[in-house]
Amino acid sequence: MDSAIIFLEIALINVLLSGDNAIVIAMASRQLPAKQRKAAIWWGTFAAVGLRCALTVVALQLLQVPYLQAAGAILLLMIAVKLLIDSGGDADAHVKSKKTVTLAGAVWTIVTADFIMSLDNVLAIAAVAEGDIVLILLGIALSIPMIVWGSQALGKLLSKFPALSYIGAALLAYAAGEMLMKDPGLNAAVFHGNHTLSELIPMLCIPLVIILAVLRKRAD
Repeated sequence: MDSAIIFLEIALINVLLSGDNAIVIAMASRQLPAKQRKAAIWWGTFAAVGLRCALTVVALQLLQVPYLQAAGAILLLMIAVKLLIDSGGDADAHVKSKKTVTLAGAVWTIVTADFIMSLDNVLAIAAVAEGDIVLILLGIALSIPMIVWGSQALGKLLSKFPALSYIGAALLAYAAGEMLMKDPGLNAAVFHGNHTLSELIPMLCIPLVIILAVLRKRAD
């Protein structure tokens, strides 16, 4: 009975924490042809979940490494900017990126972003599972169809309403800001546990990503 409860808790955590992953998959694959889009969703999801399983085993040690989360946060901000540029979801929708989105490029973006965002996710799962690897892997595996379905639904919405890309980029930017504030090394050296900054920095990351994306598009 205890194992069943833990399994359900892990599955629930995966469902609740997979929203960002579905957004990345949808935004990264939306400009691919329909057949390649489905392939990117499946390959990206399975590769990302596989990495998450491996990362879970060493999550507790990784999150204690100073500045690791800060580096991940910066990478996630860069990915959010890239996805917003590729989406063409700005007010000047007729100005499109000159770069061609490929299946391999979309999968790589999905896997990289998921790897970065999974640092916090896998820590929560590892804490609930209390070291039971079998329960961890089963719980993560259960999230696969939910991520795939969610990303497909989001992809259709993004195709119909490109401006929604701003919301997706904003959520990724906020997640990056939270990672930045949770980094033990940066917090000790710069933020000193300041509660106001912990709420302000993630919010400021949202306009930062949008401004950088707009400037990059105009420069192109």
